[in-house]
Amino acid sequence: MTENDKIAQDRATLAAVQGKGLFAKLGTYTKLSGPGWLQSAITLGGGSLAGSLYIGVIGGYNMLWLQPMMMILGIVMLSAIAYVTLSTGEKPFQAINKHVNPVLGWGWLIAAMIANLVWAMPQFSLGTAAMQQNLGIHLSEKYNNEICAAILFVVSGVIIWFYDAGGWGIKLFEILLKIMVGLIVLAFFGVVAALTFKGSLPWADVLKGLVVPDFSLLWEPAEGLRDYIAASSDPKYWSDQVVGIQQNTMIAAAATAVGINMTFLLPYSMLRKGWDKTFRGLATFDLSTGLFIPFVLATSCVVIAAVSQFHAQAPGITETTLSVQMPQAAQDNLVKMVKKQDEKAFTALEAPQKEHNKLIDAKKAELTKQFKGEGLSKKEVDKKLKDLAKEDATFGFGPGPLDKHLDASSKFQDKQLSVMLIKRDSGALAGSLENVTGSHAIAQYVFGLGVLGMAVSTIIILMLINGFTFTEALGVRTSGPMHRVGSYLPGITGALGFLFLWSNKEANFWLAIPTSRIGMMLLPVAYITFFFMMNSRKLMGDNLMQGGKRVAANAVMLLAIAVATFGSAMAIWTTTDKVPGTDIAVRPYLLGLAGGFIALVVVVQLLRAGRKNA
Repeated sequence: MTENDKIAQDRATLAAVQGKGLFAKLGTYTKLSGPGWLQSAITLGGGSLAGSLYIGVIGGYNMLWLQPMMMILGIVMLSAIAYVTLSTGEKPFQAINKHVNPVLGWGWLIAAMIANLVWAMPQFSLGTAAMQQNLGIHLSEKYNNEICAAILFVVSGVIIWFYDAGGWGIKLFEILLKIMVGLIVLAFFGVVAALTFKGSLPWADVLKGLVVPDFSLLWEPAEGLRDYIAASSDPKYWSDQVVGIQQNTMIAAAATAVGINMTFLLPYSMLRKGWDKTFRGLATFDLSTGLFIPFVLATSCVVIAAVSQFHAQAPGITETTLSVQMPQAAQDNLVKMVKKQDEKAFTALEAPQKEHNKLIDAKKAELTKQFKGEGLSKKEVDKKLKDLAKEDATFGFGPGPLDKHLDASSKFQDKQLSVMLIKRDSGALAGSLENVTGSHAIAQYVFGLGVLGMAVSTIIILMLINGFTFTEALGVRTSGPMHRVGSYLPGITGALGFLFLWSNKEANFWLAIPTSRIGMMLLPVAYITFFFMMNSRKLMGDNLMQGGKRVAANAVMLLAIAVATFGSAMAIWTTTDKVPGTDIAVRPYLLGLAGGFIALVVVVQLLRAGRKNA
């Protein structure tokens, strides 16, 4: 059966169930679904995992509503671009350039391409960490990272090859993606099920947090942290810290629910399948099930697990705990508070503390040499040093002068808050769930498989999107050799970037900061563009919505645009990053970039209007 025959058969199948009952339609729609699952595969990635973890850590159950709400608004706009694309049959990039504004079209494409190339790097990092830390894959002591990155690249590349084969390849590709997304959801759902059976989940609070939005978290600390803040030595400092983290976490969650590159994927994947206006109802169903349900289930389960293990909890911290006995990330949080309280005293103690730390480092080096001489591997040496540090973090030298100042200047609640605000990763959550699952191995494997599935599925979809952006930029067909070339670029930048760039703080800064901020900045631009397309009589013709249906569609689109614009403005305005090694603030440049982009859109629009009137 040729591709055209398959499309005709699918069209006839949809027409046959139009007059039948709900269950007949659901069965047919489920069988024919596909592009929505591709969206699910990309959004369930490292960004969603990190965002969900920290939402649970910082906001508790009161933040559960955030990701579902942002996804609903994202689906509204994705449905809009799907409706336009399937109604007109035009490729969106070309339609925007022709009917709206080429600056918007090229800005959309370039932002999506940059996002694909950069965000593949942390996915390779996430996948490698899951393979090594959770699943225990250590194939080489010297080249383990390289081997893991190569495995991720090959697996993703082979699956992409299936997609570009067309017909049967696309079908097999979608089946593999559905299995992957299903495994991700099952892995995290299993953790929540274990917590439920143990009786440690307050389901009334969970359900309330899921359906009742709490916008006060934009300006007030989460309820679970308020008593600790009130009892601390500097309530204003901790309140500002927590609110700032909550704001950034909410922005990050909004950005990772529907990213700028996701808006590029959907219409092109639908066109690649041969869908047209007959498939508009299926498209909405596809997004509502293939995207919304897996996303909400997986992210909510991660949030719930994180709340149960980390929110408003500081395990191991007692009244007698010294700052040197705290995790390094918690020490850093405490240092920030003490430095703000008395910077002069803090600065005077920095040099003596560095000398003290040199003694400890020298002792560690001496022990490392001793252990290696005993024939221990690097992994065994690291474990032995870690165990010794648990017994005595200063290796016999005692607290340094700055350590003593930290303990004298802080209260028990300050130390608790310092621990509560630590950013967690999947390894920490997996390890903390051992008491729930009753087995270290089960906890690690369950989370490892879920996280690995997230990484692999996201790499695959980033590659697929880039194939579409690459071919559209060159003006060639969205399949064949050039699509494959474009598709493999994020795999190459992701693997090499993970191995040589992503762990470098300065390189990470130059890649992550502009990509995330520009992507978030252009998301409302994309949404506004889709709004104009939906309301363009010239573009839509007889497919333009009419009456109450059009009013309702415009109302929800405007709400989605307003929220995305607010999130974009917050993302830029709350940027406090500085160029590494300098005092140069990033925010003025982001504001200048945003202003320049808007000005260019206006100038080009005026020039186009002038040519039409000439």
